[in-house]
Amino acid sequence: MRGKQVFSVQCSVSGNAATATPATEQGIRSTLTFRNRQRDRRLNLPFLRRVLRQVLTEQIPATTHDLCFHFVTAEEMARVNWQFLKHEGSTDVITFDYGERSAASGQRSAGLSGEAFIGVADAVKQASEFKTSWQSEVVRYAVHALLHLRGYDDLQPAKRRVMKREENRLMRELAAVFDLDQLETQNSKP
Repeated sequence: MRGKQVFSVQCSVSGNAATATPATEQGIRSTLTFRNRQRDRRLNLPFLRRVLRQVLTEQIPATTHDLCFHFVTAEEMARVNWQFLKHEGSTDVITFDYGERSAASGQRSAGLSGEAFIGVADAVKQASEFKTSWQSEVVRYAVHALLHLRGYDDLQPAKRRVMKREENRLMRELAAVFDLDQLETQNSKP
């Protein structure tokens, strides 16, 4: 996509959080946590939770998930980008994959585990460039992160094209079900 990277590292962060932990049919619990540490735009996190639950149950089902999405300032994104990737400046999304892999085959487990840092200011900037809404860009970055956690790679051109096609397909499906502009809320604090 637009400069995304996925890495298997552990990081610790702080900030306000909203977490949902539903029970699955097998009694296994899944978590989806949001941490909003930016004030560039007001985010409707309950709406985003519904959107991502749709992806996690319908489009790229995961038996379980333990996921955290951090919505950060350009300054914080630049710090994360430098600390973990040694790249200068902000970027749109960075994904950290904590998923388990089989030692024998290297295959991923059926569940997803990881964190994604999403630069909301970058979404606003790129929305103008790509003639879309910043809300759609934020959802795209979250979908992109989920695809990385599902095993998609965008470091080589051929794999990048495959991932981009899947990302575009998922975005079309989500746009058919949700008005993605609802990601912005007027009734809550940023």
